[in-house]
Amino acid sequence: MRLQIYGKNLELTPRLQAQVENKLSKLGKYLRDDTEVQATLSVEKDRHKIEVTIPMRGTTIRAEEISQDMYSSIDMVQETIERQLRRHKTRLINRYQGGFSPEYLEEDAGDEEDGIRIVRTKHFALKPMDPEEACLQMDLLGHSFYVFRDSETDQVCVVYKRKDGAYGLIEPEG
Repeated sequence: MRLQIYGKNLELTPRLQAQVENKLSKLGKYLRDDTEVQATLSVEKDRHKIEVTIPMRGTTIRAEEISQDMYSSIDMVQETIERQLRRHKTRLINRYQGGFSPEYLEEDAGDEEDGIRIVRTKHFALKPMDPEEACLQMDLLGHSFYVFRDSETDQVCVVYKRKDGAYGLIEPEG
């Protein structure tokens, strides 16, 4: 695994660089030696952000974490990337029905749809409502998104909760 560390709006100290190398080197058990891992650390106001990208043949593993402390962000992104790599490894095992070899991560990770299973189907009535009411319903249900029929346009829309705590609205074109 080849690790490239970049800094944006901050000085990459040897201690910070060593922490990133130490945490992300744990991902080496999932990756080949020639896999390139890119980590970008940045600071904006009080937000310490790290983005990690691992381009692989057929897919890209990516995570981004923001916190008040850069070391906390590094810990969180390492856990997130490791979880994604384990999930990817499990999909490959299920797909090939055999033992796992790290070479599969690079050689043929192309058609991931074979590993996707729909385990539950849910049916529900689309009630006409405005986006604000849909956000309230979503919060009451404890979901991160909610599908509804807009009472003004009569189109199917989706509201969702963003990472920053705000809400987003997806409307169809036309």
